[in-house]
Amino acid sequence: MKKTILFLLCLVIAEMLYASPSKDAAVPAKETAAPLKVGIMPDADSLPFMVARDEGLFTAEGVEVELVIFSNPQERDAAIQADKVDGSISDILAAAFLFVGGFDAKITSVTDGRYGVAAAPEAGIQDLAGLTGKQIGLSTNTIIQYTVDAQLERAGVGADNYTPVSVPRMPLRMEMLLNGQIDAASLPEPLLTAVIGQGAILLSTTDTLGIDAGILLFSKKTLDNRLEDVKKFYRAYYKAAQKINENPDAYRAFLVEKASFPEAVRDAYQFVHYRQPVLPEDSQIEQAVAWLKAKELISADVTPENLVDRRIVAEW
Repeated sequence: MKKTILFLLCLVIAEMLYASPSKDAAVPAKETAAPLKVGIMPDADSLPFMVARDEGLFTAEGVEVELVIFSNPQERDAAIQADKVDGSISDILAAAFLFVGGFDAKITSVTDGRYGVAAAPEAGIQDLAGLTGKQIGLSTNTIIQYTVDAQLERAGVGADNYTPVSVPRMPLRMEMLLNGQIDAASLPEPLLTAVIGQGAILLSTTDTLGIDAGILLFSKKTLDNRLEDVKKFYRAYYKAAQKINENPDAYRAFLVEKASFPEAVRDAYQFVHYRQPVLPEDSQIEQAVAWLKAKELISADVTPENLVDRRIVAEW
């Protein structure tokens, strides 16, 4: 009897040991979210994102972010279409093209940069009216040409009264401007400051017109599935923006050493003022779409509601 009880007790103990995992048993690792991949360009719009990354503000908000730097809009747009990034700095025109092409990306806020028109050093041009009949280097059918047309229209120069010269690569555009191969050029900051420092004449900037040239957009899939991560991303961005606004001179070295801006802009650059997250006015979107239609670049009707997602800016 005692042997039977002992045998049954051994069976119970063995079953308990078999059913309970040991401390050394392999435990599946907790699955972590993939980094939020966001495309940026080497320009003023991107500066707060770089500051947020390098000063650990994304980490402090509890979101892992990978910034993907693109050298031109064509690479950026291809990455968005191929789902290689979750979001990106872009522009209203590109957002409209994406929508018409069937890519469901939504504008979540404007970004703060500056585009301007500068005349060649020896061109003798002192104002926008002087560009009548002149050659202006730009990237055609893009936000660059759109802002040039808007600035010239304000000065009474129609879009048919100048010759657009397509120079998509911005370093080449700068070189042609400074060498007098074109009469003027449109450039974003910090390249605008760089050419002014080398003798080009500043004629106008988008600041004077209140044009929100740049925007940030995310795929609808990302907004639907990772909305909280995108909100954390934006909180870190805004904290970085406030830090730059409060003491811009503290970031002059950062411009060159971390953001890879040209050395010439370190002391001369006039920082833009970064706003809290806000969507572009509906009128800005409508005007950009009207310009695309006038140039027969799109034919479909595109409304602000087709392009924007208001869930992010609602926090502010």
